[in-house]
Amino acid sequence: MSKSTDSDVVTKGDIQGQSSSPKSFSHEYNSDSQSTELVQEQPKRSWRSYVWDTLDKSPEERRFLFKLDAVILTLASLGYFIKYLDQVNITNAFVSGMKEDLKLFGNELNYMQTCWTVGYVIGEIPSNLLLTRIRPSIWIPACEIVWAILTILLAKCKTTTQVYVLRFFIGLAESVFYPGMQYIIGSWYRKDELAKRSCIFHASGAIGTMFSGYLMAAVHKNLAGAGGFKGWQWLFIIDTVISLPIAISGFFLMPDLPEITKAWYFSADEIALAKERMRLEGRAPRAPYTKAKFKKIFSSWHIYLLTALYIFFNNGNGASGQPAFQLWLKSKGHSITEVNTYPTITAAITVITTLIYAWTSDTVFRGARWPPIVFSGLVNIVIYSSLAAWNIPDGWKWACFLLAGFGGGISGLTFAWAHEICGDDNEERALVTGTMNEMAYVIQAWLPLLIWQQVEAPVYHKGYMTSIFIAVAMIVTAFLIRFLHHKERANNLLTQEQNA
Repeated sequence: MSKSTDSDVVTKGDIQGQSSSPKSFSHEYNSDSQSTELVQEQPKRSWRSYVWDTLDKSPEERRFLFKLDAVILTLASLGYFIKYLDQVNITNAFVSGMKEDLKLFGNELNYMQTCWTVGYVIGEIPSNLLLTRIRPSIWIPACEIVWAILTILLAKCKTTTQVYVLRFFIGLAESVFYPGMQYIIGSWYRKDELAKRSCIFHASGAIGTMFSGYLMAAVHKNLAGAGGFKGWQWLFIIDTVISLPIAISGFFLMPDLPEITKAWYFSADEIALAKERMRLEGRAPRAPYTKAKFKKIFSSWHIYLLTALYIFFNNGNGASGQPAFQLWLKSKGHSITEVNTYPTITAAITVITTLIYAWTSDTVFRGARWPPIVFSGLVNIVIYSSLAAWNIPDGWKWACFLLAGFGGGISGLTFAWAHEICGDDNEERALVTGTMNEMAYVIQAWLPLLIWQQVEAPVYHKGYMTSIFIAVAMIVTAFLIRFLHHKERANNLLTQEQNA
């Protein structure tokens, strides 16, 4: 198992009733180029680590991490930005004239979102398994280009059927990105670094949501009617123009995985350092798929409980995932600009809380992932209990829609937790993270059709009530995972002591 340094760490003292003997905290190795580097087996933790984790590392490791962060965080954040931009633009277009132009007066928006989700679900697990065999620097950018091209075609749609078909294939192409990049991040970073990078990556999706709202407001004001296109059509065109350069850059910058990287910006010593970091972390390299491996994966609690946790997270934030706020604002007579821009405050809160969750998890909670997850669940219970009542002051209703952003920031933590729990098996890690995202969207494919029906907007009583129970289930699942992981590590340590 991967080494752990959080507040739930299992020590020999947990089993023997006494402190373990001290051990060396450094490991020297030789790269193919005969250079020798120093990497800490157990990363230092001074006050500087609370600011940024690289500040307590050796100069060689800091230099390596600077390059790695510059490339991976840039590619991951920009890629997820355009992925979310091209995913949520349908909602901004819908409330900005598309509904009236295409005569979408039933539950067509729900069906458009469902078509995207079905495509996303079909592609996720196969795509993540392919990433263990195909270079990510080829597969991920190629899929980004496909969804960018499909997005611009939405501007020419005349019927709902055309929109449904395009949304399906956009979802299929986008399915590679989020679980794939989480897999790559988990292949390069150590425990004390992982949550911050995963959450910075995730926060870029909320920034994409914000930008889509601002972009729609600007397009509606300045481009509506230009070239014979409506404002909502221009949104799809501009999204593609933004997306294509970002997608193409991935072919040249994506670093793949430590054991197969050919990145031009890493030296041989730095590649050796990357491999050693993952060895010290217990993060296994790629290995063949075998019948025994699949049996091991599917007989473990990892894939089931981690997937359940992500299902509850992903389907428990309907007030921000559905156009509830926008449609309530529209029902109150707000302008199109206000309908598109006010909900971006919720996305901004998601960005801020995502970063707070990441930093506190890596520092204050010393690597524990469950405290922010439980906190966000408690906030959701308060918010959705209030919205389910509905007959509350408008001021509190505003607060609830804005504070819904607190629930959207824990995705990166759930993936960081999965990377740590499954760290000793690369293929399990790829399959579990792919399954987490896939099954969350399997539920999302049909659940909104039952509880977030467009014809019930903006009250959505069934949606708000369901979200309360989902938040409770998420909290219970987090505690159960914590208990089982703690028990598993204790058993592994006992086995190591017996074999020593």
